[in-house]
Amino acid sequence: MIWIPFAGAIAEATGMTLEKKILKKHSINYKNYLVHGFLALVLVMLPLIYFFWRLDSEAYSLINIGIFLLVIIISILANALIIYAFKKEKVTEIEPIRLMQPLFTILLAFILSFFFEIYANERKYSILLLAVIASGSLVATHIKKHHLVYDKYVMAALLGSFFFALELVISRAILPYYSLITFYFLRCLSVFLITLLIFRPKEKLKIKTKFLILIVGAIWVFYRIILYYGYITYGVIFTTILFILAPVFIFLFARIFLKEKITWGQIISSIIIIICVLVVIILEL
Repeated sequence: MIWIPFAGAIAEATGMTLEKKILKKHSINYKNYLVHGFLALVLVMLPLIYFFWRLDSEAYSLINIGIFLLVIIISILANALIIYAFKKEKVTEIEPIRLMQPLFTILLAFILSFFFEIYANERKYSILLLAVIASGSLVATHIKKHHLVYDKYVMAALLGSFFFALELVISRAILPYYSLITFYFLRCLSVFLITLLIFRPKEKLKIKTKFLILIVGAIWVFYRIILYYGYITYGVIFTTILFILAPVFIFLFARIFLKEKITWGQIISSIIIIICVLVVIILEL
């Protein structure tokens, strides 16, 4: 079943490319897109909840409720920042910054392995080193004239990546008390209701735009379920480094569907990522 995380990486690349295309071609305000995007996620999962609902008694403890609320707050911040960044920057420019997310995820899981038993299996120095190499290779592609090019959109992407990583690592602590669909549904429903109250979007979207957002929602549901499955089955660090393949697909999709230019640096970094992932698989299997 090792192929499952690879399917998730392709889903992530597809979802990000479609999101960028929607934001670019349909001129949607990022706040409006955030609300409609989470509504799409809820609608996609609504029929599935009937078959996959599970919520164990441990989920109702005060500490686990607190963790869940923290996940919601962090998720809102992460999504708002990333969508804001996507509104301006090219996919191929933002993605090197977003690759900090798996690095943040791996570092956070590694650090927590020294303090909490549920993360005990995440203390893997070899994978940590490979993750740093893979992540660093993509971050390096954003360097221009020996200086990192940082503006408010890049900083938004960087902060969004950190918050996404924090959300994912924290989520791992309470995932066993839910079915994967139940957890993601409750998370998305909560975020949708809160963002609806905060942003109150008034812009009306065309039918075609709504349909595209719904498709993206289905892709993200597929992606997250695979990601959560990987966390529980293989661990946070192993799953995350396999998902680092997503930028390779994103560069490819951005070139094919968005006509964005791919640099030699991005090609080289993609080769480095593939090598790192192959080494990890050999070490773990």
